[in-house]
Amino acid sequence: MAPSTVNLEKKLSQLPYFFHENRYPPRIGVILYFTVHLEGTADDCSDNNILCRICTTYCTLPALSTIFSSMSPEKKIAPPTFRELIALALPMIASQASETMMLFVDRLFLSWFGKVSIAASMSGGLSMFVFSSFFAGIVGYSNAIVAQYYGAKRYGRCVETTTQGLYLSVLFTPLLFLLIPLVHRLFILVGHSPEQIELEFLYFRILMFGAVFVLLRQTLVGFFLGIGKTRVVMIANLTGMFINIPLNYVLIFGKFGFPALGIRGAAIGTIAGSGTIFFILLWFYLRHQYYTDYGREARWKLRLDIMRRFLRFGAPAGTELFLNVFAFNLFIQLMHSMGPDVAAAVTITFNYDMVAFIPMIGLGIAVTSLVGRQMGGGNPDGARTATFLALRVGYSYASFMMLIFVFGAPLLVSVFSAGLSSEDVELIQLARSMLRLASLYTLADITQLVFAGALRGAGDTKAAMYISVSMHWVLAIAAVIMIRVIKVPPLQMWVFFIGFVIVLGAMIFWRFQSGRWKNIKVIEESEILSEIHQPEIKTEAKWM
Repeated sequence: MAPSTVNLEKKLSQLPYFFHENRYPPRIGVILYFTVHLEGTADDCSDNNILCRICTTYCTLPALSTIFSSMSPEKKIAPPTFRELIALALPMIASQASETMMLFVDRLFLSWFGKVSIAASMSGGLSMFVFSSFFAGIVGYSNAIVAQYYGAKRYGRCVETTTQGLYLSVLFTPLLFLLIPLVHRLFILVGHSPEQIELEFLYFRILMFGAVFVLLRQTLVGFFLGIGKTRVVMIANLTGMFINIPLNYVLIFGKFGFPALGIRGAAIGTIAGSGTIFFILLWFYLRHQYYTDYGREARWKLRLDIMRRFLRFGAPAGTELFLNVFAFNLFIQLMHSMGPDVAAAVTITFNYDMVAFIPMIGLGIAVTSLVGRQMGGGNPDGARTATFLALRVGYSYASFMMLIFVFGAPLLVSVFSAGLSSEDVELIQLARSMLRLASLYTLADITQLVFAGALRGAGDTKAAMYISVSMHWVLAIAAVIMIRVIKVPPLQMWVFFIGFVIVLGAMIFWRFQSGRWKNIKVIEESEILSEIHQPEIKTEAKWM
């Protein structure tokens, strides 16, 4: 038998997978039958005609009855269970908690240098996040795309999607460097003190040179989240934390023969931790069975169609993240312009607020992954089930944090008092009041995190963007007027911020309840003849 015939027989032997495992709908056989046998001629049919062989195998009259009888809705993926949600979400919550711990300890160390240093660390760090957020949002959408391919059992595409995200991360990095000079002007424009500007811009500038690790990490994290391997992300983040915190201590305070670098050392330690996380994720990725079993050339092939999918669905998510964080950053910078005491109080409050908020980002990410898989598997009802399961988990955590904030505010604020003087009594009282009030919006925070994560997983990124961006810029514009024109006191501004969070949560919930996300398609319809079937890969990699 000639090699070409052997190849043909091999391809034909794989065809039952296409039809009986729901990889392609049975109607493809009907289309091929009418295309070749009705529109073609008898001369078109030969043993070397792949279309003809498919049709004669699957589209004879006896087979047609089977094909038509199987044209019922394709089998849906099973809905998620509470145990599945916890198994996926807990490692991500732990991962986000490690990120929280790194930020928290960083600011705690810097608070020992005084209130200006702690305020500068928040302002500079948040500004770095603002200007990388658009690109991080685009490449981070690998989570939803990979999850939908995974739900559709198209594992090779999971690898191709990750490759395109890595390429985009490298391409975006030079653009970030061009933004650095703009931030110095922003700090001056909002009215920060010269002492704070010097420290916060130094911190920001160093962090921006390590932003490439942030983008590359986002892409690889999206891959592992999409296929449900959240323990890998947890291992990488925890390892990065154990590198970052001791290194920050050594570099900030000048231990073991190193000079005391202060806020500069904090930035260097942060980049080292981020780089560590990336290389651990990369090591796991290159050893993963999906990667090793996929064609060597195809692994790193440039796929413009997948890049366009990143831009089509990821750009709204990135735009939303950038505009939201930019507006929020403007609000923070304006609060900081009210004086060093207010700046320090706001930073202390948000340092604890992120303990409640950032770990729950892990829950929102898990929801995006679960909803993506359910939608890719054709089960919108399962996506809704996953969302409300996550909401219950989030509300349980938020209720606990509410009690901590209300009754533990004096103790929590005292942790940051080492670098403060006896004259900072008003600062401490303001921080306590803000922290107690923060308990009012914890449930609303969880609401918008969970439902926004679900909308992104389903591909409803534009609606989520419109709602979130419009609300954040209402906050920012109102803050400019209230702080600069009306001169509203800081505590009243904080109450206004709380009202904003509550309304945002309600609007995101309303969008989810509308159900329009159920009809959105993120991954393309199955290509009829453009793919050759690859053997199914086990979902558990050997090293796991």
